[in-house]
Amino acid sequence: MRSQYTTSDAPSPAGISPRNRRRLTALHRATRGPITIDEAAAALQLDRQRTAKLLAHWAAQGWLVRLRAGVYLTIPLEAESPASWVEDAWVVLSGVFEPCYIGGWSACEHWGFTEQLFRDVVVFTAKTIRARHGVIQGTPYVAKGIPDTKFFGTRRVWRRDVPVNVSDPSRTIVDVLDDPTVGGGMRHVADMVDAYFASEHRNEDDLLSYIQRVGNRTVYKRLGFLIERHRIDAPRLVSECLSRQSSGYSKLDPKGPGRGKLVRRWHLRENVQVLRMT
Repeated sequence: MRSQYTTSDAPSPAGISPRNRRRLTALHRATRGPITIDEAAAALQLDRQRTAKLLAHWAAQGWLVRLRAGVYLTIPLEAESPASWVEDAWVVLSGVFEPCYIGGWSACEHWGFTEQLFRDVVVFTAKTIRARHGVIQGTPYVAKGIPDTKFFGTRRVWRRDVPVNVSDPSRTIVDVLDDPTVGGGMRHVADMVDAYFASEHRNEDDLLSYIQRVGNRTVYKRLGFLIERHRIDAPRLVSECLSRQSSGYSKLDPKGPGRGKLVRRWHLRENVQVLRMT
């Protein structure tokens, strides 16, 4: 089949024609991070159909990375080996799952609440997700779907000159108490809670506000239990958690076994042992 590109678009020894190099340069100047077909069309001043074909052509040549249908990632023109170039994982996932924020154990690493290194990146998204686990540009991820109404308590941070949303310190702790799986399990979460209360990020008002907005009253139980078990000095917070906790018994770790000591004060089944950090 004859190529749809003219002779002037034929790849140079560097792997890209002068015309396409100019276009790619324009694309780099117009955006940071992942880019959609519509955004590229505006930057290149081309119609959408022609832009879509051009982006697919560049991706086939290795100058763009196709992250998902209609979303691409530019590769620096100065990259010596485009095929091996990798963008910051947070930037990539934020572009793929927008609207979203980085959270769970990934946010705990960012705020210094854990020394444990997790290979997967946790992302909370309002986008419909087909697979909770996957790999994008070599980075394994864990995606958790949440409604638009749960997008609060985030900070904007910069990664390679690209703004990315990450849960703020208090929202991070609420998220891992709400769903300990995104914190690596309750044993890890207990250590993260310890680190949070020992840090400059401790904010009891934000914790209570976020728990109420998340809407899972079991979080009050887990938080109050851990505060007392680890002898953290937070009497007002314990009192608030006691008065706001839900009735009925809940598992300390929802993915843990169904057996364990019943803690009446907190209406919890202590189905895992959580030891204080040394």
